[in-house]
Amino acid sequence: MLNFLFGLFSHDLAIDLGTANTLVFVKDKGIAIREPSIVARHRKTKQILATGMEAKKMMGKTPGQIEAFRPLKDGVIADFDATEEMLHYFIAQVHESPYSFLPKIPRPKVIIGIPSGVTEVERRAVQYAALSAGARVAYLIEEPMAAAIGAKLPIEEARGSMIVDIGGGTTEIAVISLGGIVINRSLRIAGDEFDEAIVTYVRMKHGLLLGLPSAEGAKIAIGSAYQSKDKEEKHTVVRGRDLENGLPKSVKLTSSGLREAMSPVFNQIIEAIDETVEEIPPELVGDVLEQGITLAGGGALLPGIDKAISEAAKMPVWVAPDPLTCVVRGAARLLDNRRLLEKVKVTGGLK
Repeated sequence: MLNFLFGLFSHDLAIDLGTANTLVFVKDKGIAIREPSIVARHRKTKQILATGMEAKKMMGKTPGQIEAFRPLKDGVIADFDATEEMLHYFIAQVHESPYSFLPKIPRPKVIIGIPSGVTEVERRAVQYAALSAGARVAYLIEEPMAAAIGAKLPIEEARGSMIVDIGGGTTEIAVISLGGIVINRSLRIAGDEFDEAIVTYVRMKHGLLLGLPSAEGAKIAIGSAYQSKDKEEKHTVVRGRDLENGLPKSVKLTSSGLREAMSPVFNQIIEAIDETVEEIPPELVGDVLEQGITLAGGGALLPGIDKAISEAAKMPVWVAPDPLTCVVRGAARLLDNRRLLEKVKVTGGLK
């Protein structure tokens, strides 16, 4: 009877621990959590006051004694204690029993996606944070591999599959064959840099000091990576502080203006893709040209990004279904596939 009750509440987890968002997949239940990777805490006592969406609402609006921030930067842990508390909060949300009379539920097995360019120290930090947050065992898998599995690419076949995962803090580019990464590049330029580029553009062009949340909102509302002739220009209004007199000011932005603002960042991603393609072994180039490049991650949702990359790289490009969840869905498929997990997991880390 107890084993049956444990089965109702104890489930292994797959986690996409992203710079911008954290997604948690619960075995047999699906994606249970989609929350911003943000915490709010008291500066002196370090007490966590809010996590996820509640903390995001506080960004840029906190008094002096409270800070709202992202504990991860460029895909790796920048604040260990805050990351541990955030993970503990998310794991507890989906794993604690709602009934106090039941015995303590066994801790879950956790699989976490991490950027391919992290160091051994950074890997250990992620693994230790997960174990400290309540996992009984924590496996790490590189994000481009997880994204490829989530996009259902033929990663175990003797053919090349190319994936570009554009997240919040990193852009992961990889060519995969026979269950392993043949060549990869981890670029610490992604969605966050798009937002910062918009802030800089608005400051230089309009003399307006704009917050990052407002820049992100404008990017989501009218941002695009490719100028389509058949689509009319979009507009949005942003509000900030006038740098000249310090008073509140509103400015109308256009989609063409945002493309101009984001183009330097986008060009760096294009350049990294081109450099990766140039390094692909000759026997795999034909496979990549035939199958094309698969886009995953939140950055793949930017309208026209597939057309822009295809035009620059001179090869087919397609966006994976639900690109934002590719990494967590790929990690989730490994919960039931021990053979593939042993093949693709990151070695090293904590024993």
